[in-house]
Amino acid sequence: MDALKGIRVLDFSWAIAGPYATEFLALMGAEVIRIESMKRLDVVRVQPHPVTKQPFDLDQAYYFMDMNLNKLGIRLDLSQPEAVDLAKRLVAISDVVVESFRPGVMAKLGLSYETLSEVNPSIIMLSTSAAGATGPESQYAGYAPLFNAVGGLGEITGYPDVGPTEMRNTIDSLNAFYNAFSILAALNYRLRTGQGQYIDCSSNEGVACVIGDSLMDFAMNGRVQGRVGNRDESMAPHNCYPCQGEDRWISIAVGTEGEWQALCREMGEPELIEDERFCDTKLRWKNQEALDRIIEQWTRNFTNYELMHRLQTVGVAAVPSFDGADMFGDPHLNEREAFQVIDHPGVGCCVMLSPPWRFSATPARITRHAPLFGEHNEYVFCGLLGIPTEEIAQLEAAGIIY
Repeated sequence: MDALKGIRVLDFSWAIAGPYATEFLALMGAEVIRIESMKRLDVVRVQPHPVTKQPFDLDQAYYFMDMNLNKLGIRLDLSQPEAVDLAKRLVAISDVVVESFRPGVMAKLGLSYETLSEVNPSIIMLSTSAAGATGPESQYAGYAPLFNAVGGLGEITGYPDVGPTEMRNTIDSLNAFYNAFSILAALNYRLRTGQGQYIDCSSNEGVACVIGDSLMDFAMNGRVQGRVGNRDESMAPHNCYPCQGEDRWISIAVGTEGEWQALCREMGEPELIEDERFCDTKLRWKNQEALDRIIEQWTRNFTNYELMHRLQTVGVAAVPSFDGADMFGDPHLNEREAFQVIDHPGVGCCVMLSPPWRFSATPARITRHAPLFGEHNEYVFCGLLGIPTEEIAQLEAAGIIY
């Protein structure tokens, strides 16, 4: 049985933070219906290939396929009142509405939470935007690099001798998790109380949530954290070291005296244990630049996988830095079926990431490819709303289903 079997979600969102969140719900068994229109194509449907930079067919865009698995798709031009009326009829038989427009857009369309809760008092509506629906910055537009900057994560990510790190899709994916979790919490609340609710998510604030320790450090101690690369605030060695081959690396982290002694013995340099520069945790941290130079002279003589096995065998945390090929060939990921081959009518067989979680009683899984543009018009309009086929044709001719 699916965890969210019987839950219907109307997905008005676009780009990443909204659609990726609803994909999580779809993977857990919810019936998620993407609402799109030729009037305003989703940016990820028209984004070029990340490597070749060639444009995609609307139904073959990789990013769209990756973030809309298990969903159904319909077309509605919400600038037309008749389309809005159809959307309200769908809200009446649904559980969740998700949108990611600038605050106020849904209200202008006639689809505000107040309006939708009159149609369906138990509806849960989530809006995800740059700065939330209230406050002096609520009308600011934004996208992932701005969320990263305003949220503070970029400033503390990277190496101390270069500028802040720009992050894009990672930031939207992070907020997608928050959005999905918020919806699950609201569904749980409704299960206990019967009440729906409105969820207002700010992507800027979502990013700020992951640097709580930095915010507390400033609030309590007046310290502004900077970029430290791969370093840790207390552990040393704690870095990424070069290995044999081009751009091949291994991460090594030592947290205890026992791990430090095991590393020294494995390196064939037990004298480092008593070296006055490295004989306790604080001294190793203070002298970690010198320590890193010693370690990297050793790691360069081996492959990263060889070192991983050697160090893990003696109890030292170590793992290679994976590229795409390493991930696809990794025995652990393959044992957990992290990659799943699906059949897409326009692309053929393609590999997608499976859900990263495992539920014993309600397994999350990929059951179908992302929807083709307007693929499920007949099922939704005829099957769910009971509109006759000939009327559907009239709605299409009028550009309402468009």
